[in-house]
Amino acid sequence: MGRSSGVALARALIHRPRLLLLDEPLGALDALTRLEMQELIVSLWQEHGFTVLLVTHDVSEAVAMADRVLLIEEKKIGLDLSVDIPRPAAHRFGEAGRAGG
Repeated sequence: MGRSSGVALARALIHRPRLLLLDEPLGALDALTRLEMQELIVSLWQEHGFTVLLVTHDVSEAVAMADRVLLIEEKKIGLDLSVDIPRPAAHRFGEAGRAGG
């Protein structure tokens, strides 16, 4: 894993935020480190249940890391796609509560 990327991620998570904004977080990493960081971010998201807003120009990265992808074209939403990956437990319970109530 890229040392500075890992440190930056740890600093962002130390206070257990409910929302994590990642703006092109993996763009400068080599391919192997990029995959390791993708796996780490998804794992932390699934374990802790915080919301991640990921800004990226890499569609394959967005699909690999997100449960929902919005593609912005000419300042408008051009695509709104749900991606089937396991959600954090906190999100599943929240959805069940809304559906039942």
